Amino acid sequence: MHRAASETPFPPRLMIGRPELALMAITLLWGGTFLIVHQAMRHSGPLFFVGLRFGTAALMALPLAMPVLRDVTRREWLAGTTIGLGIFAGYSLQTWGLQSIPSSTSAFITAAYVPLVPILQWIILRRRPRLASWVGVVLAFIGLLLIAAPKDGLSLGRGEALTLISTLAIALEIIFISLWAGRVNVARVTFIQLAVTSILAFACMIPAGEAIPPFSWTVMLSACGLGLMTALIQFVMNWAQQSVSATRATLIYAGEPVWAGLIGWIAGDRLPATALLGGALVVAAVIASEVRFERNRAP
Repeated sequence: MHRAASETPFPPRLMIGRPELALMAITLLWGGTFLIVHQAMRHSGPLFFVGLRFGTAALMALPLAMPVLRDVTRREWLAGTTIGLGIFAGYSLQTWGLQSIPSSTSAFITAAYVPLVPILQWIILRRRPRLASWVGVVLAFIGLLLIAAPKDGLSLGRGEALTLISTLAIALEIIFISLWAGRVNVARVTFIQLAVTSILAFACMIPAGEAIPPFSWTVMLSACGLGLMTALIQFVMNWAQQSVSATRATLIYAGEPVWAGLIGWIAGDRLPATALLGGALVVAAVIASEVRFERNRAP
């Protein structure tokens, strides 16, 4: 009787703070990059554009990192390089795969990073996800499949295999950010990871046989604009994931195709009913993952 009187169920409440709101904002920004990249790819190869984009982003981040760059530590070099490797592999492999497979198939396979993150977080960081996080992961994954489900089925060729490997890199990037969060300087690590990504992309052009494209204002303006956006996105990710777990961050990032689809709709694309349902499920996943059931304990 005493337990029932002193401990009563508390209604579920949403735990959304400034870090989560910041991640939602950059996810919207992230989704808006698809149209820009789509236009730029008509005038440039994938590795050159990735190198130019992240090189521009590194230059944008340099003024913030310069005052503290002298004090960079070995841990920060390791963190920035590790995260940069994940970013480079994810962006490059996904773009490379898109040369031989439809975008809908690529999006379908890329959705696999959503359930990969909590599994890798459990294995690498030893952080067991809450039940609400697993529910959110399932809802988000189903939603992403409905948004980008290919019409002609899924076959595992060269392009599909490259894209599938890229999902592992994307998941590892999110894990690496959480691994080093709170233990390094955000400005220094952000600059290092952006510079590493750019250097690797340019360096891999030679073995990949990709030539430097002719000068194009479309490529230059797109790279500069995306470079600024990329620098902002990486700064916010590194800052917010100091207090937001990798699983929660992934569920918020899962809203990227929703925003991309909405922006595409404004530009003239028309989404089928299944894609709209998928978008609703992704939004529901973010909300479900943030609901916590607590009990009101009497003093």
